[in-house]
Amino acid sequence: MSERIHIVFIFAVLLLWLSAGAAAAAETGKIQTLPPLSKPFAAPDFSLKGEDGKTYRLPDYRGKVVVLNFWATWCPPCRYEMPSMERAHQKVKGEEIVILAVNVGEDENTVFAFTGQYPVSFPLPLDLDGSVVAKYPVIGLPTTFIIDPRGQVTHRAIGGREWDDERLFDQLRQMIKPPGGPSGESR
Repeated sequence: MSERIHIVFIFAVLLLWLSAGAAAAAETGKIQTLPPLSKPFAAPDFSLKGEDGKTYRLPDYRGKVVVLNFWATWCPPCRYEMPSMERAHQKVKGEEIVILAVNVGEDENTVFAFTGQYPVSFPLPLDLDGSVVAKYPVIGLPTTFIIDPRGQVTHRAIGGREWDDERLFDQLRQMIKPPGGPSGESR
């Protein structure tokens, strides 16, 4: 009898996990906007090592629009949106838009194993102790912040998105403006 209960428990957990992923997918399909913050704020700086061994510093991306995503491998909506983030990254190569997906609380081996299933080519900095995520108003995972070229957090998206959706690209591209204003002075 104990073995049967164990199997039912595993099945229930699997069903819950699959339904959470399906719900996130359905919700993601409906909501493809980047809600603006009523009070933008200066993006807290950070310097984090990635699973690739490189160090990623937020100040290095000033002058660009930064899509700063907080995620974890155990999070179904995070897993769902990761392939679309990779497609988005491929679309914005050469533009002034950067995707940084900060993993919260997991080590490089865990993230490396995850990228074997979900290959990505954009940076995956590791917030091992949660000190960076604590500086941002994160409600749950995934949460994504949009940082404008001046270093101001202007938008927050809670939950998964289809990041390669053209409506999102339009919003991001509108944030790219030459520092000299609309006259188009050189950058």
